[in-house]
Amino acid sequence: MTDYRDTDLFIDGVWRNGSQDRLPVLDPATEETIGALAHAGIDDLDEALAAAAKGFKLWRDVGAFDRSKLMRKAAGILRERAEQVAYLMTREQGKPLVEARLETLGAADTIEWFAEEARRGYGRIVPARATNVTQLVIHEPVGPVAAFTPWNFPLNQAVRKVSAALAAGCSVILKGPEETPASCAELVRAFADAGLPAGVLNLVYGVPATISGHLIPHPVIRKISFTGSTPVGKKLAALAGEHMKRVTMELGGHAPALVFDDADVALAVRILSGAKFRNAGQVCVAPTRFLVADGVYDDFLDGFVKAAKAVKVGNGLEDGVTMGPLANRRRVEAMEALTADALERGAKVETGGERIGNRGYFFQPTVLTGVPLDARIANDEPFGPVALISRVGSYDEAITEANRLPFGLASYAYTRSAKTMADLGRDIEAGMLSINHHGLALPELPFGGIKDSGYGSEGGTEAMDAYVNTKLVTQAV
Repeated sequence: MTDYRDTDLFIDGVWRNGSQDRLPVLDPATEETIGALAHAGIDDLDEALAAAAKGFKLWRDVGAFDRSKLMRKAAGILRERAEQVAYLMTREQGKPLVEARLETLGAADTIEWFAEEARRGYGRIVPARATNVTQLVIHEPVGPVAAFTPWNFPLNQAVRKVSAALAAGCSVILKGPEETPASCAELVRAFADAGLPAGVLNLVYGVPATISGHLIPHPVIRKISFTGSTPVGKKLAALAGEHMKRVTMELGGHAPALVFDDADVALAVRILSGAKFRNAGQVCVAPTRFLVADGVYDDFLDGFVKAAKAVKVGNGLEDGVTMGPLANRRRVEAMEALTADALERGAKVETGGERIGNRGYFFQPTVLTGVPLDARIANDEPFGPVALISRVGSYDEAITEANRLPFGLASYAYTRSAKTMADLGRDIEAGMLSINHHGLALPELPFGGIKDSGYGSEGGTEAMDAYVNTKLVTQAV
């Protein structure tokens, strides 16, 4: 397995150091420094902007077939390097190696899907009122894109933004995650090695506020895509709005999971517990608030607690580990504070609730019951391995609680009733609803939220809409 390597910036086709002192990269399983990261200053950002402007002029004129062909080549390169990339991801992010491998292969699938969309950027001809008039609707790339991506899925989050932008003919400045930089850099390396022209895709790291504050208002940038917390997303959206920049926002959630009396409880326990503790709960679409009907509550709780206790926590490089560490010390401290607050307000710990050891950022898979609605964790996204299980007495009670919060990203439900499924599709306030399975985040499906969870899509054909301008050309002969 390749050793962890230091990570550079990628600007105008060149891997290079930044103008600021390098930043350390830690292994969350050991808290050891495993590498260093190039840190961009304003001069570096200006060079990236100039490169993106140059790259856009070139890339927008590359035919859709050739853009697609190059993207498919990049996907093949990434797939060939999957083991190496997965190792880097586990070292810097902590998730089990099997999850890192699946993320890498999934990223290659995403590139290939958008590569096919590159060839389908159809416009249309609108029938005219006069015989000598032709009315054309044309889709053109919006321009250079500033994309901001988080640490929890270093490839998965970045690849959606980059692939949609490149498929549409845009250039990109990708602000990668400082805590998980090397695996994200491998995505960029795959495109570079596939022959992407210099300046079309650029990669920077540094102080997030400095980078966003410089890139978003800059006249070169015409589109912003951000994945992260709701408070930060609102600030960036407001900044973009001041300059009339198009924005896609994929923000926080606090996903409800509704389990009804007629549900297959064993299926619900198996799928929901797996989704809850995947990536140590550091997933924006993770189920967090489990709203379980009276009739199946005891069976569900018993099964879910057993599943939580069966999770093997450890270094993601070790065989058999199913949950790695949290990404950083901040997440451990957040889990401790949220759990303590809930207990003080009357909640009960069914299992877990504490940090594991004193080396590495490990936290026990945790199940809380009896959490009052004024507890912080009932209102703030936990973003960690803590599940809240509550008893509900009716459909209306479940819907009221599911929709209580300002978030609206993902939601889940388990029922055998066709009527209940139809009612849920109408009543749940969320951008995504998955019933009786976990069917989100496939490249061909829309991915995004409503309300405080953001707007726009990073999946499906809808993802392409944000990266093109619609132009009318009407001509008479």
